[in-house]
Amino acid sequence: MFGFLLRWSMNLLSLVIAASLIKGIRIESMAMGILAAGILSVVNAVIRPLVLILTLPINLLTLGLFTLVINAFMLSIVADIVPGLVIESFRAAFWGAFVISAVSWLLNIFVGGNGRFVFIKSSHRNGGKQ
Repeated sequence: MFGFLLRWSMNLLSLVIAASLIKGIRIESMAMGILAAGILSVVNAVIRPLVLILTLPINLLTLGLFTLVINAFMLSIVADIVPGLVIESFRAAFWGAFVISAVSWLLNIFVGGNGRFVFIKSSHRNGGKQ
């Protein structure tokens, strides 16, 4: 349960950062942001893998860059569902998806597969002597 809430809050933080950086993305209220982050989590878990499989040939030809278009499409779906998330154009959705992906990637460095924080331990004990 903690892992799910952690991922949801990471999506919320990513979404808020994208809305603050990208002109054309607006979150009307914190409640709508929380709802949008939850729906984005579900859309990314259910719909996105199916779309990635269907678009695999295009993804291979573009060396994976088409994934950004898919992420923008997923973000647009969430904006259509949540009335408090406004995305004015596909360009805003594209750059918003890019920011969300980058922030999520950065945050996921510190979270393990079980939803727990991962701490990086230094192997330099005793001044680097082993």
